[in-house]
Amino acid sequence: MVQLVAIAGFGAIGKVVAEALDRGIDGLSLAAVSARDTARAEGGMAGFAHRVPVVPLARLADAADIVVECAPAILLREIAEPALAAGRTLVVLSCGALLDNLDLIELARRQGGRILVPTGALLGLDAVQAAAEGVISRIHMITRKPPGGLEGAPYLVEHQIRVAGLTQALCVFTGSAREAARGFPANVNVAAALALAGIGPDKTTIEIWADPAVDRNIHRIEVEADAARLTLQIENVPSLENPKTGRLTPLSVIALLRKLTSPLAIGT
Repeated sequence: MVQLVAIAGFGAIGKVVAEALDRGIDGLSLAAVSARDTARAEGGMAGFAHRVPVVPLARLADAADIVVECAPAILLREIAEPALAAGRTLVVLSCGALLDNLDLIELARRQGGRILVPTGALLGLDAVQAAAEGVISRIHMITRKPPGGLEGAPYLVEHQIRVAGLTQALCVFTGSAREAARGFPANVNVAAALALAGIGPDKTTIEIWADPAVDRNIHRIEVEADAARLTLQIENVPSLENPKTGRLTPLSVIALLRKLTSPLAIGT
């Protein structure tokens, strides 16, 4: 049985996922997309083998079994509520916004829906989840990004922190994953995913650095647990279309979608 997939957002992430579905993923079929600019989205499907309709966010749940959220974080509830109320599977990339909307988990439970969070631009979430079955005493993440990838973040604007023209690395934030997700909604969804996999958003800590010496988004994770000590680092190539996200993020979504229907699933 083929499951239908709808994608909310047709930008740097959503378009790559849609292209993969159009090329073919066993057991899945692209059914619809939603985008702020309908004409642009329709034009973006010019080379697709099977073009699909561009529909309003509220109608995505009517069109598909699986809804993939690739939109700005502020739109999460607008996408999630109708999808989960209809018992759909919802793939969430804006998991930073999920931290402030955890009631959606109860909605999914009541209506038979599911919320799936891809690994995204991170690594080691399987190991962190496994360690959380025991006792984790500390999770700390250090993120370094090219300054341009952080410009415009609400936290920087609120605290009047300038990152343009930096000649050396500057630590622009230290605090909890919850605070980081609110202050950098387009930058550190990885911190929220890490928090949800481990010890929660208030106990997980993060440093964010604007570093003109790097050309990749670098995340280093340190975990102290009774089962293991983990030190993990990943260096992601920023997306050409949107430097606030990495090229690995849409590939992670594609891998998750393949895993939903594959007869062989690797990882926890």
